[in-house]
Amino acid sequence: MGSAAPLGLQGAYTLGSHTTRDALRNRLIEVAGGLLVTDGADSLTVRRIAAEAGCATTVVYTMFGNKEGLAEALYLEGFERFRRRLDAVPRHPDPLEYLISLGGAYREACLAEPAYYSVMFEKAIPGFEPSERARTLARAAVNVLDRAVADCISAGRLVPTQPRKIADCLWAAAHGAVSLERAGHLRDDHVYTSVTLAAINRYLVRKDQLPRSP
Repeated sequence: MGSAAPLGLQGAYTLGSHTTRDALRNRLIEVAGGLLVTDGADSLTVRRIAAEAGCATTVVYTMFGNKEGLAEALYLEGFERFRRRLDAVPRHPDPLEYLISLGGAYREACLAEPAYYSVMFEKAIPGFEPSERARTLARAAVNVLDRAVADCISAGRLVPTQPRKIADCLWAAAHGAVSLERAGHLRDDHVYTSVTLAAINRYLVRKDQLPRSP
């Protein structure tokens, strides 16, 4: 880091001489996410997070500014993880098949990241409200859905309209179903599949083109 490094980062190197600033930041986010799952939002104090990560509290303040900054980092990290999962879905020659497969990946992402999901969508941290910048970045994380819809429109599979209009409808349908599943009201993915396919069907050019299952 050199002599220009902020004083608050001096404690970072207690974790090892090769620890980088980004690695420490990621470590603090991971610790905070783990505490949120195991001990709830009340455990997200700067002192507790620093102790669990093995660094000074000044490091946390330098990285995030305050607890609000840490909460926003958790929020953005959650959406970044979603983006990586959606981007990892293999492309399919049929854009409609690819769009359907994104729905399954979205459900898996929601169920696999309970801590981040709770910050992103359930106001798990009392008083936290993401900034406009954070909301913009969050929506950009699911732009892969917009692009998939656009490809379906170009291929003549979905009705011609603004891709974002259809993408937001599909996102709302998928999110509503998975929220019910997370809350214990649905026991498996059958309703989720039905809801997401029905939402896609709403915009099909030909209703007989929709597969019965993803």
